Amino acid sequence: MAKDVEVQEQGEFSAKDYHDPPPAPLIDVEELGKWSFYRALIAEFIATLLFLYVTVLTVIGYKSQTDNAMDPCSGVDILGIAWAFGGMIFILVYCTAGISGGHINPAVTFGLFIAQKVSLIRALAYMVAQCLGAICGCGLVKAFQKSYYNNYGGGANELASGYNKGTGLGAEIIGTFVLVYTVFSATDPKRNARDSHVPVLAPLPIGFAVFMVHLATIPITGTGINPARSFGAAVIYNEDKAWDDHWIFWVGPFVGALAAAFYHQYILRAAAIKALGSFRSNA
Repeated sequence: MAKDVEVQEQGEFSAKDYHDPPPAPLIDVEELGKWSFYRALIAEFIATLLFLYVTVLTVIGYKSQTDNAMDPCSGVDILGIAWAFGGMIFILVYCTAGISGGHINPAVTFGLFIAQKVSLIRALAYMVAQCLGAICGCGLVKAFQKSYYNNYGGGANELASGYNKGTGLGAEIIGTFVLVYTVFSATDPKRNARDSHVPVLAPLPIGFAVFMVHLATIPITGTGINPARSFGAAVIYNEDKAWDDHWIFWVGPFVGALAAAFYHQYILRAAAIKALGSFRSNA
């Protein structure tokens, strides 16, 4: 009986002890004076650089292998490309989560900003760092393998023939929704507190989300779901086809991130209902 009371008291304490982290301020000027802020920017820059370097090399290597081989199944194939993208996200999120949060994607940063997880200053700075990192990553690929890079499209995203703009936009919206929804679910502090007895490695489901989305959307858009990835490849390749319908790879991910943030915060976490209940109790 005493043991039951002890367990009950511990459960009550845990429930009462948990509080959602306070929302990030819209504009936090104090961040500009902290080394941790600039360290996070460097982490986002380097992580996105490495992400683009490895994944674009994989895409170009696949195209060159299939182009020069009689066997159409030779090379890494689409499955290998999807593994490269998902695996790199798993690795890089694992490495940078404790420093910058491991966003490596302006759409993820935007979703977290909408959910008041990061300030406007940090969100904008992250997006700039990510885009610059993507440009540099693709630049390294072109510097090391210029002929292959130019011959095989530079890993740039483009709408595949046979698909219209609406289909491409829908693929990017839903694909990014899956990714950002997974990010919110895997990093939910309330879930981590409630299920602390179950070890959850957040980068793993995030990497798998990227992998699965690539399997579904590579044949449609080459899979963007990351505006920095699409922008960096388009800047370095800089051919008309890289810029055709480029807006899809910005609008789609941002709309998908917005929808995922709203769904997780205001429906699954019921933030709107909690706010309304708090308002009524204070009235």
